[in-house]
Amino acid sequence: MIIPDCKHFNGYKPCFPGHNCIEQGCKDPQPMGTKILIINLDAMGDVLMSTAQLPLLKKKYPISSIYWVTEKISAPLLENNPLLQKVFVYNTDSINILQNMKFDIAANLDKSQKAAALLNSVQAKDKKGFGLNDDGKIVPVNEGAHYNYMLGLDDHLKFKVNQKTKQEYVAATLDLEYERTRYVFSLTEAEKEKAAKIRKNYGFHPKDTIVGFNTGCSTLFPNKKMRIDQHITLIDRILKETDLKVILLGGPEDKERNEEIANAFPLEVINTPVNEGVRMGAVYESLADIIVTGDSFGMHLGIALNKYIVSWFGLSCWTEIDLYDYGVKFYPADLFCAPCWKRECPYNLECIQMVDLEGMYRAVVNAAVKVIEK
Repeated sequence: MIIPDCKHFNGYKPCFPGHNCIEQGCKDPQPMGTKILIINLDAMGDVLMSTAQLPLLKKKYPISSIYWVTEKISAPLLENNPLLQKVFVYNTDSINILQNMKFDIAANLDKSQKAAALLNSVQAKDKKGFGLNDDGKIVPVNEGAHYNYMLGLDDHLKFKVNQKTKQEYVAATLDLEYERTRYVFSLTEAEKEKAAKIRKNYGFHPKDTIVGFNTGCSTLFPNKKMRIDQHITLIDRILKETDLKVILLGGPEDKERNEEIANAFPLEVINTPVNEGVRMGAVYESLADIIVTGDSFGMHLGIALNKYIVSWFGLSCWTEIDLYDYGVKFYPADLFCAPCWKRECPYNLECIQMVDLEGMYRAVVNAAVKVIEK
């Protein structure tokens, strides 16, 4: 028995109704080609950002099958991705399956022990990124991963010297020739229809320009957020001095702060639901033309949706973020302690106190002109 070397064939049902591939041969041959496994379990924003490597992988390996394993919370972000063969949710069943497959290339992009251990355990001719040594320590497994590795160990390199975007040094980790490719993310046709219906139900005119405020961030680094009063000050000026519409965006952890902000503007600001899941969160964010946000998953989702981004930074590294010439970054360049990636601030969150609300207002107004021109 010859098992077809074809992406359609799975071994438990016909690839096409009424057609027996084993006896009749392939009806639509799609060779597996180079089999590639991407291990990327970490933050949702990082998973979205890493999708920018997919076009580079397809360029280098045009006939290929790319598999991706990630955490359950991030898996929806990889749905409807035309460059992926299959997405595995990180669990015991998936690990068992992956350890029984053979890959040409396996790459782990996360500096975590469990991701590194998975890279060690899978069968691949070539491994890239980060694995574990015999002492359980995370180590780079290819030369291309060295710079990425050192960014985690050398604060001066990461905070003061590095000028590369994360896409650039992740491409090096994968031994790819860097090009400024965008994130790969798309809504389904059904999701686009939902967005159009929601926009209509909210009473927006087709010519309205909508500003989405992504107000929060992960609970892992809560000090990325602007204060509630800063949001209210900026929104108040936008509503009083422009014809722009405002919606609030966020995840379940942002429910209370969004309600407080919305209550300051009865009937003027739309507070979108925050508990309907990641894909619906993307649907609501797709309503906006401009996204005002901190360095968070919401920012990366806005980039993935090709929205104009007005972002502020404090503790995180603004040099690593690429807005693809469609946005503006505000950051405390002259503040000695920023960036720092500290979870607790010994300096009364001076980087957040310094957020340039006047500059952000002007950036939103200027962005509205660019949105109309686009």
